[in-house]
Order: sequence, then structure tokens, then C-alpha cells
Amino acid sequence: MTERQTPSVGVVGGGPWGQALATAARRTGAEVVLHSRRDQAGGLGAQLRSSERSPQASTADPGLHVTVDYAEVAKARLVVIAVPSSVARSVLRALGDYLGGQHLVVHGVRGLGVEGLETVSDLVREETPARRLGALGGPVQAGELIEGRPSAMVIGSRFPEVIAAATRAFQGPSLRVYGTNDLRGLEWASALVGCLSIGVGYAEEAGAGPGLLAALISRGVDEAARLMAAAGCEERTMLGLGGYGDLLASIALEDRPEVVLGKALARKVPLDQAITMAKLRVEAIPLIPRIVRFAEERRVDANTFRALSEILAGGRPQAMLDRMFAG
Repeated sequence: MTERQTPSVGVVGGGPWGQALATAARRTGAEVVLHSRRDQAGGLGAQLRSSERSPQASTADPGLHVTVDYAEVAKARLVVIAVPSSVARSVLRALGDYLGGQHLVVHGVRGLGVEGLETVSDLVREETPARRLGALGGPVQAGELIEGRPSAMVIGSRFPEVIAAATRAFQGPSLRVYGTNDLRGLEWASALVGCLSIGVGYAEEAGAGPGLLAALISRGVDEAARLMAAAGCEERTMLGLGGYGDLLASIALEDRPEVVLGKALARKVPLDQAITMAKLRVEAIPLIPRIVRFAEERRVDANTFRALSEILAGGRPQAMLDRMFAG
């Protein structure tokens, strides 16, 4: 990207998910600026530009610029947040100095806030002047975006212009983008599916057949929908692509971090080693105990999530499967 060109998409976060979103946006022809603390030595930019899996990101790609300056990201009207929930508030606080009402801010964080169960869009409202917000969800994985394999994504926002901008930025021959106006519902569904995907991996490794796995998924989705209703979301969002569809896809995604973690725990691998095996951050690990407390406070039946909490604490495989179907 030359100095005279204005980026159309800004991505904050140089991890695998941020790199994947930047690559997907470049594939549609968007001018992209990617903020990453990792690029202080110029390494990430060279890595992305030389990636053989990203045809548009060649060494001479003028449409991709990697920076450590939030002001550069804010030159784009559409800003996408792709950082862990644990650092989302501090990143948004720093970024907020450069954002205004003209910006459309979308995040792709599959977690909820660390202080309570606030959504990342709640944090954007608190820490920045941006108000036209959205979230990305659905079954698409970072590897699929990087490699351009066919997949689907959901953009949630109450603002049609946010849905339109995200669709223009990411939709192409290998990626279909669907919209929903239930922003909060999509954020909760994405977070809860991350939790349930651990259970999918765990059950598969523990020997659950197709029928048992289907029962586990159906029960988990039902509990998640009731939790979402208690949180002020639309239950039906959990039954769509951002919920049910995302969870069903986890059956076939053996390299999905949550599934890898669940399978490792079923083999009695200690949690810290299972986290290493997952390779990417699993937002569901700190989230599951908070979901269980939320369910108890709101008197929502959540046996599946209680079983997942016990799995993380080292519970035995068969005992945990029994617990998932208890009550």
C-alpha cells in the first residue's frame, strides 16, 4: 500500500486470527492495514507478504501494510478487532484515542469480558467513541481463511451499514458472509459454542458414537439457548449458523483448538499440556466456570457446562459423560 492510498480495512491483532482476517480481506481486494505488536522487528509483515498460501499477499503486495501505530489503523473506516478477550479492554482504550463516530468497529473475539460476562462490543462502547458496532462468528476457522478453503461466516450488527461493510470486506468465491441483527446473541453464541466444542472433542475421544454425540450437541445447544435468553439475547440465534451450525462444524474440525483440548483432556493429559497442544488461545477455559456461576445465579439448568467445568478440573471421562446426561 502506497502512502497516498487509504486503507479500507484495519485489523488489530497480529495473532493467527488477525492474520487470517487480514488475508481474507486482501483476497477480496481490500486495502488492509494490520496492527501487530509482533511487527516491531518487521517479521510479521515479511511472513504475511511471503505466504504462499495467500496469493494476493506476495512480496510486492501494495495492499497490505503492517504497523505498530494505532493511528494508521484508524485511517480505515472498518476496523476489525482480533485480540484475546483478556487484553481487549486495554487495546480498545489505546485505540479509542484514534476512533470517532465515522468508524465501523467489528470484533472477532470468541469470548466474553474477564470482569464479568460483558461482551466485547460492550467494551468497545465503554472505551471508544465508536457506536456502529458488529461481531464476527460462525464456523469459519483461521486456517480456512488463510488457505482460501470454502467456508461461511456470520456478521452480527444492528446497523445495516456495518453488515454491508463486513460483507464487502470478506465475502468472496470461497467465503459466504451471512448477517444477523442480534449482535449480543451472536457474541454469546460464539462464546458458548467455544465451550461446547471442548465437550465435542472430549466425547469423541472418550468413545461416544454418533447417536450419543448428537444427543450431547442437542442438549448443549438447548442449555446454551436458555442461558442466552437469561442474558437478554434471542434464543433463535443459538439455533442458527452462529450457534448450532458452528458447533456441528466442530465435529469435522479435528484441528479446532477447543476440540484438540477436549480430546487431550479425555486422554487424561494435564490441562497445561492440553493448552499447549491446542496451539491457539482457548477463550472457553476461563469462561466456563463463569458461565456455571451465571447459570446458578439465574437458576438455569446447565449440567453440560457444569460437566465441562469438572472436565477442566481433571474429572474422569466416564463420570463426566454420565454428568452431561444427568438430570
